[in-house]
Amino acid sequence: MLGAFQDEAGALTFGNLDALTSDAALTALKGSLILSASTAVIGAVLGALLAYLVVSMPESSLLRRTTLAVSGVLAQFGGVVLAFAWIATIGPVGVITKAVDAMVGVNLYGSGWLFGLPGLVVVYCYFQIPLMVIVFAPAFEGLRPQWREAATNLGASTWDYWRHVAIPLLTPAFLGATLLLFANAFAAYATAAVLVSQGQPIVPLLIRQAITSEVLLGQANVGFALALEMIVVVTIVMVAYNVLLKRTSRWMR
Repeated sequence: MLGAFQDEAGALTFGNLDALTSDAALTALKGSLILSASTAVIGAVLGALLAYLVVSMPESSLLRRTTLAVSGVLAQFGGVVLAFAWIATIGPVGVITKAVDAMVGVNLYGSGWLFGLPGLVVVYCYFQIPLMVIVFAPAFEGLRPQWREAATNLGASTWDYWRHVAIPLLTPAFLGATLLLFANAFAAYATAAVLVSQGQPIVPLLIRQAITSEVLLGQANVGFALALEMIVVVTIVMVAYNVLLKRTSRWMR
């Protein structure tokens, strides 16, 4: 925060904040918002469906325990290892790329989409979906059987129960988990740093360029300003997440 308002000599300046309105900074912010929002929505929807299937299994089910354990591992699986795994799978000479090309003559790699924003969306979903399972499964577990029994006794169908009871109760938890996924993707760096070698489509990569570039010297404080911008966005998201979390905790006690 201090560096965002200082120049190279340590004097007070607002010039670093002016850099946030440049085309490069606005493009990177737009890319980060698109990447975070799209992977948050995709991860939330698919993760919620998977969480429901997992919670529907008996607690003693080996498949349920295995799925939750694997989700816990994959939710933290990122960085260089994840990037390499995807390159080895659907990269230009990836295993799946070569197999599909040999079988049906389709080149999955195409024009190199894996190393751009579309590729980041696919790769980020790899850890967003498991994270949603871990975060949202307790919300499903919080739905008490007595509520469904009461709705059935009052003549409600399965659709009526989900529409008037379950979905309204789950909505704050779902939205909160979606915001958490948004913040998780917005702050991710290592995987994108490995996959994207040209261009700076998201803010973390633009910060890397500002701090480490040997061509554009004296841009470290601009990197601090970009980091401050990220802090503001994540703070807003996490405040909203905590508000929704408090609403959810009322009926999960």
